[in-house]
Amino acid sequence: MKVKRAVVLSGGGARGAYEAGVLRYVLEELPRRLGRAPHFDVICGTSVGALHACFLAATAGQGPHVGSRLADLWRSFKIGEVLPVSARELLRWPRRLVGLARVGSELRSDQPPDRLYGLFNTEALERIVLRSIPWSEIRRNIVAGRVEALSVTATQISTGRAFVFIENRDGPVEAWPRDRSVVAQAARILPLHALASAAIPMLFPAVRIGSSYYADGGLRLNTPILPAMRLGADRVLVIGLQYRPTPEEEEARIPQIVEAYGNPLFLFGKVLNAILLDHVSADLRRMQLVNEILTDGRELYGPDFLDRINALSMRKRGHRLRLIDDLLIRPSEDLGMMAGRLINDGRVDVRLSPFLRLFLRSFGTSTSESDLLSYLLFDAAYAAPLVELGFNDARAQEERFLRFFSDEPMRDRGEGGARCAETSSRGSGG
Repeated sequence: MKVKRAVVLSGGGARGAYEAGVLRYVLEELPRRLGRAPHFDVICGTSVGALHACFLAATAGQGPHVGSRLADLWRSFKIGEVLPVSARELLRWPRRLVGLARVGSELRSDQPPDRLYGLFNTEALERIVLRSIPWSEIRRNIVAGRVEALSVTATQISTGRAFVFIENRDGPVEAWPRDRSVVAQAARILPLHALASAAIPMLFPAVRIGSSYYADGGLRLNTPILPAMRLGADRVLVIGLQYRPTPEEEEARIPQIVEAYGNPLFLFGKVLNAILLDHVSADLRRMQLVNEILTDGRELYGPDFLDRINALSMRKRGHRLRLIDDLLIRPSEDLGMMAGRLINDGRVDVRLSPFLRLFLRSFGTSTSESDLLSYLLFDAAYAAPLVELGFNDARAQEERFLRFFSDEPMRDRGEGGARCAETSSRGSGG
């Protein structure tokens, strides 16, 4: 049976440069060892990962150079151009915060706004997104079979539900039963879907699609493993954007964290981490738990256990359960600490917006980490090291990548990987 592979791309603002580095390795260097171009049947993305997912779907089959193209895009960023904030706009912020109630009158008008409030003007970022991805090629590649399905997840503001917009060759998408908080919807994926998925709450404006407004998909489904499973993947590559410290490292950070507790920048960064980054491990553990149940059931009740339980699952839930291999790549360094070191190092010329300069001057950087800035530093000074880190972390796990893209079973199930990459036991689909 043909193995169906998926890549799952998560969110994290400017941290996405790390993701670009991993993808550069997969697209550009891995083919030299693999002997062919790696292929993903299913591509799923949320937030900045949605932008990368659309890029992958649009450039499928164009050759290994697209990996460098994506990395070079990140290395070209200048924060003053990507997120410009003039002094006049900065002075208007307090009035905008106080005047949020007036938004309601705009929504009730005959022409509701296309964007719904955000501290930053993202027009420049949107222009980059529009010109960097050949959007019309997404449909062509799906029709040609180069990609089987593309999904982009965004959060509907009015209901709080995660909408998984899916473009595939067949068009119709079956409803996903027993999970009212996640809605699958067939769509022709457009820039609006990706921009809505990447709209970090409060910082970037929500995007109107049809009559509804959508914000960052990471609010409900930051690591879109569920869509990959529901779209039939047998193997899932997950790129996470959060470093996992050792217990000793966590203990050593406690004094610094207590000291920084009164810093609004520090606290907001931690809130964003909790909302946008902390889901991946929980999602994988849930997937692996179901897998262990299926594996134990087969061992206890015989080889036909999975067929028997699937007969019941089809009658009750309308879908089958199956075993899924997963490969997780995560940073070998803390991306928040990398941002903090960059700002604290006076020798590095980072072209900061007035907003960032004002906040750094007002609140300082009392610790070596700066999670909030790690979401906003769309600048080559920060992006270039992240691209390099992602590339090296992926290359360090080359043997696992070779097994992932082979047609042979991934045999090292149950083996824990290094901190920059993990190969779990098998996950479960449903």
